[in-house]
Amino acid sequence: MARKTGRPALVLSAEDRQELERLRSSRKGPKREIERAAILLRYADGEGPTAIQQALGVSRPTIYKCIDKALAAGTQAGLKDQYHRPKEPVITEEAKAWVSNIACTKPRDHGLAAELWSLAALARYTREHAPAAGHDSLARAGKATIWRILNAGAIKPHKIQYYLERRDAQFEEKMREVLMVYREVALQNEAIPPEETPSVVTVSVDEKPGVQAIENTAPDLPPVPGKHATWSRDHEYKRHGTLSILAAVDLHNGEVIAQVHPRHRSREFILLLKELDEHYPKECTIRVILDNHSAHISKETMAYLATRPNRFIYVHTPKHGSWLNLIETVFGKMAHTFLKGIRVKSREELKQRILQGVREMNLAPTVVRWKKFDLGLA
Repeated sequence: MARKTGRPALVLSAEDRQELERLRSSRKGPKREIERAAILLRYADGEGPTAIQQALGVSRPTIYKCIDKALAAGTQAGLKDQYHRPKEPVITEEAKAWVSNIACTKPRDHGLAAELWSLAALARYTREHAPAAGHDSLARAGKATIWRILNAGAIKPHKIQYYLERRDAQFEEKMREVLMVYREVALQNEAIPPEETPSVVTVSVDEKPGVQAIENTAPDLPPVPGKHATWSRDHEYKRHGTLSILAAVDLHNGEVIAQVHPRHRSREFILLLKELDEHYPKECTIRVILDNHSAHISKETMAYLATRPNRFIYVHTPKHGSWLNLIETVFGKMAHTFLKGIRVKSREELKQRILQGVREMNLAPTVVRWKKFDLGLA
């Protein structure tokens, strides 16, 4: 069909035609580009705007714009939208900087109740206060405008990213001390037979508070072959309170010594120390790796330690350094074994289940080792 547009013919190279045909048959390409590729191929094959409009169902202005861009700057230009700015930007750079500065403060700093900005709140605050600050261009700013300003500066005032502040000025020193103890224990374990008790026994101690005693309100439903692959459990449950696990793990043989109490105060911690004192031979020194919990260094605890001179040695992990305490590995094992999904009818039942789980762990104890001795010891 002959074209009657007053426009010259569009001559496609083999590469351009192949690319346009690939795009026209694409199922994942942008719809606009697929449509424009079909227009250019039909025009290059001699079809006029009327025929193209009838075949593709697009408007004549769309056809003319696509053809004119391709004739002026090539086929790739015909596929893309032309960037244009109908008018100069209204919001000045100073106004954008003002918005970014406000976003880097907290709403409460401006007399508001919120802790973090939302786009709506920041836009409302901007409309109310920007004109008084000399930025009349922000008098009608909406959420989309505020988002564009913040996005350009990669600012997300509605989110919180947590970090760890090292509040312990002696963090490095305490970490090295703990790792040196682990290295010494490793050398002891290599030199002393497992059945012998070393003169200095090292244990790792900590508490796991807040273990919930939860009871089902309906019985669990077991798996059914071919129907249900997992246990089914009702969403409702009863709470009976919480318990705390106070535990120590022997770093030489992996034995776990644990107690379960409703609370973890100094008196409960002293009960654990007394059990350790009774468990090991009287001639041994018990080296305890532990954190700086108040129960570990309270007056009541220090008074008990004074009655057992040279029996216990404290090695403190640094603040925010609980990952250095190997007892955390034992607590993690508990959480993934007998504590996982546990349901009981009372706190007493939970206590007995925990102690039974510890006894089962001690039937096949695992010696917990620290392997990365190069950390902090260079």
